[in-house]
Amino acid sequence: MTDLKDPHEELTKGDFSGVENPFDLFSEWLGDARASEPNDPNALSLATVDPDGLPNVRMVLLKGFDERGFTFYTNLESAKGRELLSSGKAAMCFHWKSLRRQVRIRGAILQVSGEEADAYYQSRPRGSRIGAWASKQSRPLESRFALEKEVARYTAKFGISDIPRPDHWSGLRLEPASIEFWHDRPFRLHDRLQFNRSSSDQPWSKERLYP
Repeated sequence: MTDLKDPHEELTKGDFSGVENPFDLFSEWLGDARASEPNDPNALSLATVDPDGLPNVRMVLLKGFDERGFTFYTNLESAKGRELLSSGKAAMCFHWKSLRRQVRIRGAILQVSGEEADAYYQSRPRGSRIGAWASKQSRPLESRFALEKEVARYTAKFGISDIPRPDHWSGLRLEPASIEFWHDRPFRLHDRLQFNRSSSDQPWSKERLYP
């Protein structure tokens, strides 16, 4: 007898609509992703807009989250950094293929404190700290050799001494106004649960959405 059981059935069971705090649910889903994704479970697509309103999107890595929001780090003089600081808004999307889940987040962008940025910067490998000085991110590069020369120059400059965080490199936090959780269901009748709030000091409201 042929087994017609859907191989993804176990992944699409469960009701998460009773959750009241979206950060609790995100923490649970990220934990599941860390156990199942082959690499970079903290990867997300980050969407911005340029001064003409043309969207940009790229993959970045989430480096921390709590009730204040979702934090990542970047060169503030890059296209990404300039667009984020100019508009003060962004959107994120996590897609965990192994779990057939997605989380979409929208909200305001705030720069983290210097102390927070310093702490994360010092936790990075030494080569990555050199790279933050050597790369003029998003700007034209004449050749790979030119980049390697800059890496060599800063490696020689700092030697074995401490490498300070560049002023142009810091962390940004997306303070969410909206968080939507999406979970695959058979026949594209997916579960969608959206949390919204008018400001960071207001309580969350939630509603189910049609798939």
